[in-house]
Amino acid sequence: MTMPWRAAPKAALSSPLTLIVAAVTSLLACFLGTAAVLQASAAGGAAVAYQTGITCPDSYGPAFGKGNIPVQDIPALTGAVQRHAAAHGFGAPVVGQYTNVLLGTQFNGDPHYKIRLAYRDQAGLDNLALQQGTRAPGLWLGNVVADAEHIGVGAKPSIQGIGLPPVTGIYRDLLDPPPRWWCSQQSGAVVDRLANDPIDSIVFATDRPTFDAAIKALGLPTMQYFHISFYEPAPTTLSAAEDQLRRSRDLVADVRADLTAQGLGSLVAADVPTFERSVQIARQARDNVFVSILPLALISVLVGCAGLGTVALQWYQRRHAQLRLLSARGSGPGALGGLAVTELGLPILFGGAAGAAAARLLLGVYGPPGAPDPAAELRAGGVAAGVLLVSLALLALVVAVRAHREFELGRVRRRGHRVRLLGYFPWELATAGMAWLGWTRLARYGTASRLGNPLPQVDPLALTYPVFVVLTVGLLTARLAWLALHASHRARFWSRPALQLAIRRLAGARAPVTGVLVIGTLAIGTLATGLGIANGQEEALDTKSAIFVGSNARLDTDSPIGMGTVAMPAALAGTSTVVGELTGTGSVVLVVDPATFTKAAAVDDVPAGDLDGLLRQISQPDPRGTPVLRIGHNAKQTAQLPDGLRDAVTVADLPVFPMIGTSPGYVVSRTAFDHGQLDRVPKWSVLTTAPMADATAALRAAGVFIPNRISRETALDGLPFFVVSWTFSFVALLGAVLGVVAILALLVAVEVRRRQNALAGALVLRMGMRPRALLASHLMELGALSGVAIVVGVVCGISVAGLSVPRFDPATFLAPRSELPDPLPFVLTVLAVGVLVVGLAGWIAVRSVRTARTAELIRA
Repeated sequence: MTMPWRAAPKAALSSPLTLIVAAVTSLLACFLGTAAVLQASAAGGAAVAYQTGITCPDSYGPAFGKGNIPVQDIPALTGAVQRHAAAHGFGAPVVGQYTNVLLGTQFNGDPHYKIRLAYRDQAGLDNLALQQGTRAPGLWLGNVVADAEHIGVGAKPSIQGIGLPPVTGIYRDLLDPPPRWWCSQQSGAVVDRLANDPIDSIVFATDRPTFDAAIKALGLPTMQYFHISFYEPAPTTLSAAEDQLRRSRDLVADVRADLTAQGLGSLVAADVPTFERSVQIARQARDNVFVSILPLALISVLVGCAGLGTVALQWYQRRHAQLRLLSARGSGPGALGGLAVTELGLPILFGGAAGAAAARLLLGVYGPPGAPDPAAELRAGGVAAGVLLVSLALLALVVAVRAHREFELGRVRRRGHRVRLLGYFPWELATAGMAWLGWTRLARYGTASRLGNPLPQVDPLALTYPVFVVLTVGLLTARLAWLALHASHRARFWSRPALQLAIRRLAGARAPVTGVLVIGTLAIGTLATGLGIANGQEEALDTKSAIFVGSNARLDTDSPIGMGTVAMPAALAGTSTVVGELTGTGSVVLVVDPATFTKAAAVDDVPAGDLDGLLRQISQPDPRGTPVLRIGHNAKQTAQLPDGLRDAVTVADLPVFPMIGTSPGYVVSRTAFDHGQLDRVPKWSVLTTAPMADATAALRAAGVFIPNRISRETALDGLPFFVVSWTFSFVALLGAVLGVVAILALLVAVEVRRRQNALAGALVLRMGMRPRALLASHLMELGALSGVAIVVGVVCGISVAGLSVPRFDPATFLAPRSELPDPLPFVLTVLAVGVLVVGLAGWIAVRSVRTARTAELIRA
């Protein structure tokens, strides 16, 4: 028996709309399945990139070090590391050696200098800024001592009569914070002049023979600091980081075994603790994101497969006569199912391949800023292939089962009856129950992060709460719309025929209308929820760090700059302010300068209409007491102020303030203090919007003592915020895909009714309706459908996001709580897209009237 296999692909062209729907449905299903795998892997890569950015560049591999190591044992250790490094894929090790402080060092006849001799392999000199001299064998002296004591190139230092190599260069001192290349060497290579470090200079030897000769001449028995590490390229994926960690452990084990064989097993401490912890955190970030998005990804893929099942039923109905004929000629159900695969298989395969490729190419747009593992890319391809196989099998199975029941058993499924039963079932109650369950779990989200765990523990039910709420509202809206359309025959608006026709068209297509309404509402609500929570967490990180620090950077200083005896450096004058801090009465008291505070502090998130005006008010004397701004007021807060100040007179209450946060406190103008009271302020800080390095250099040049510094970049661990953001970016992606489906469904519904619209439109035009009124009628119909979806979706999505953002906050112990970002740009964008889609769909509907031929109208 001959089957129509060869003609099937060509026969599919007779219904291009079915081909398009099948291809797009397959594309979206494969896109979401592939994107879920890539999203989780990219989250791991982004976490690796974040962790490598906050660790020293030579901390990605093994580190070998020991304090006060005997000089005689150094060759054995360095030799063991050099012998085994290449076998494990590491380059040449970088050895750093630093002596104890050498007292009594003599320069220019003055024997009172205190120095430390140092040497570091390879690019040590390349990472020092040479100001004078050459790289000739000898010593390089720091510029601070050299400039202050007029020590130049050629000077010959000595210690207790023992001559050292001559000074061949003057380099710029490594000051705190040092350049990134020196990050791990800060204890030995940096002179912390801000903390009154007693060392005058770190003196670097230009080469190892020079250093060894100096050590031998001085007879030093030990090195105070000894360090061996590797400068390897930073891993960009989690798999690369895990491989580097494994190789590091193997190298450490081999070096230990080598030293043990020499009887030096306890010579050195060797480990990879910093990077091992980083890899663990990155792995947890990947797993958290994957577990969080897995339920949504599975639901999305299943919905896509269900869509392909619907395509199979439509194909069966369209090819019913042909299938009956083939069955009568002896074709079995399996053969008929194979015919469906032959006809629709190529569009499904091409669509699925395009979806998988788009998921990989667009990963940088929708996913975390990290690289996925190669193995994850293979798994993503496997997921796409699996979805395609399931889709093709489902297509064949649906057709085969229908053919078997109808042609072999003689049973015709009463599909309409079953569909009505499914419609009567209260699905919104089931989804509401899931939403309630997720809400109860959401309250515990983030508890682990407050207990010392860097990442909050994931509860998938808590993360699905926003989606189930939106789905519940969408189903409820669809049910109400179905009932309203069912009763719409009672509507009488014939005085406005355009409106009456729009209502009748909606009522005549209740099933497509409610389907588009559910998908559209779910798309907009999910997109609003995903974007709101994702952006809210990133904004929360910025806001919390700004309030905690007080500005871009905070540098604690000594009293001269707070008292005004040392002027603010010119480089910081327009971007900085000085703040004092008092405690002792249960409330934090900030002493601010009203003239400069709002220019330098992080005041954008302070809910005050006119903060400058309030600061001017507290600068005015008040006979009743000290005028203040009261922050975070509670019943236990008293009006007593420390240091003999009069009791507080509240000018205004504010819930949050820089540096204070939401804790009980007061803000006082420095004009309320006399000179003696200012002198008793124990702590002064400089708040500045300038970068930390620039502010440190400017204050150091002014001779200001800085015991502590903090910046917004280092104040908080941002990874917990990013993990929540990466998770809900997938929810936003799901909403965007559903939005595309809703738009296509609306356009396809209009195109499917092309003949019906053409006939009805031709009749009403013959009856005297103007083309403009006909267009307005279609715009009313489509605008009402889109408008309800937009209004319900936006209101529901923004409301759910507003409730969820504070609960997903991984650092609730820091003020202020996470808040929903400004939804206006999103709302305007959705409205603009909705207007464009409605306009396009209305144009298609009216165009069908103008381009319809007489023969087509007669057939309709």
